[in-house]
Amino acid sequence: MSARKVLELDRAEVRRARSHAARLGQPVVKLATSHTTVSVERATLRLAGLSGADHERVPWVNHLVDAVRDQVGIEHGVTTPVWDALRRQEAPDLLTLAQKASAGAVTFQIPEAKTELTRARRAAMAAVRPGIRQIDRQRATREKMITRLGDPKQRPWIYLIVATGDIYEDIPQAQAAARGGADIIAVIRSTGQSLLDYVPEGATREGFAGTYATQENFRLMRAALDKVGKELGRYIRLVNYASGLCMPEIATLAGLERLDMMLNDSMYGILFRNINPIRTFVDQRFSRQIHARAGIIINTGEDNYLTTADAVEAAHTVTVSQLMNEYFGKEAGLADWQLGLGHAFEINPDLPDSFRMELAHALLARHLFPDAPLKWMPPTKHMTGDIFKGFMLDGFFNLAGVLTGQSILLVGMMTEAVVTPFLSDRDLALQNVRYVLNAAGGLAEDFRPPRDGFIQTRARHVLGEAIELMDQIHVEPSTHGWAPLLEAIAVGTFGHMKRPADRGKGLEGVAQKAADYDNPATTLLEEGQ
Repeated sequence: MSARKVLELDRAEVRRARSHAARLGQPVVKLATSHTTVSVERATLRLAGLSGADHERVPWVNHLVDAVRDQVGIEHGVTTPVWDALRRQEAPDLLTLAQKASAGAVTFQIPEAKTELTRARRAAMAAVRPGIRQIDRQRATREKMITRLGDPKQRPWIYLIVATGDIYEDIPQAQAAARGGADIIAVIRSTGQSLLDYVPEGATREGFAGTYATQENFRLMRAALDKVGKELGRYIRLVNYASGLCMPEIATLAGLERLDMMLNDSMYGILFRNINPIRTFVDQRFSRQIHARAGIIINTGEDNYLTTADAVEAAHTVTVSQLMNEYFGKEAGLADWQLGLGHAFEINPDLPDSFRMELAHALLARHLFPDAPLKWMPPTKHMTGDIFKGFMLDGFFNLAGVLTGQSILLVGMMTEAVVTPFLSDRDLALQNVRYVLNAAGGLAEDFRPPRDGFIQTRARHVLGEAIELMDQIHVEPSTHGWAPLLEAIAVGTFGHMKRPADRGKGLEGVAQKAADYDNPATTLLEEGQ
């Protein structure tokens, strides 16, 4: 089925929508490229091989970046003063330098002599390049394993969550889910980790409503899914979260450990975690450059808007966000097949024609982004303690996904609003998905809503509202001198959340780049070296 033929949208209107997204996105990209953050700098040091933490579990990358910031600032990039210090024999290696810096025993500087500056930067480039090469090797390994083991034949891919808080409990649950039919395993991150301005170290067993995202946890789960994938004869994809205050670092660790998908949304952290908008857009661009290099598919978070705003009235804000995520993603180097743009089945089921509207919204997303692996999210907002109604709603959700050609289908649980789902709930949910796929998997071929009927009209209306909103944002006079998109975020345009650009968590970790700013990771990523 081609959604383009089913909806018969005006192509000029679609081009207009993308043109608006580009005009709104360009000032934000300019802002992102003219600033850096502590997390971008820490991610660069991680690519150079710095890992581990002190006895209080504070990572060495945090210590080193903080020491540089205190002495010379991060606006020049941390690698120049760090490798200058190593060249001056302040320490024999990067780890020892970080340890000494944590005790205030290192002096950092920006070399004044051009020869010394050049040598420090060359040394930094040589140190960071192996990290990029490791990401390249992991991407090649994924491609070889997919060729050898094979990909799931059916679409949509079945996406299932594990979230015990204990990585050693997550592993057998993830393997059981794969054996039960899941193609993608998402390890939900521990509550509150997005607001930590550091990445925990090691394997963890004490997460809350999720498991901490750490490099070791990534490694353990990757190995476990590779093992079960060989058993089942298909490659099992692994998902985690590149969001929050450490977005660039987690994206980097994901690339190093061969994760396949990462939750990574342009505005989620701003709207739902009150992270400073400038910090978010700077971190987001770097993280997406890493994802592009690593061959990672991003999952965006438009479904969250519909948990705080009405899914009918705010449907057009989802479309606007999808268009912005597409623009920012492509600008950072992501290909269409890496854009797992999000949308959700969140219309109040008591509304007349609710299912028809869901189909219209899902078809609109498929039409606008025909080559993107759209991520279709199950009902949560209107799930109640009635597990029978919940099971039926999930069945309707699965049917909508099949009818509209969705690519990634997150499995809904009938006890979503009651308890953390039991293993038995997962089995029932997988049965629900399998029944719909088996019984109606090819139904999209026969689905043709009538010309100018309810579904086509609704889809056109939502697209029109999205264009009108973007047009309004673009021409609205600036109150603070911010980019128009930042002004719109500040007044609560998305998800009814008001987030000014001069407030929010993490603002103190942002710096405007100096004229001599240097970051070898950014250079390697942008030049494709």
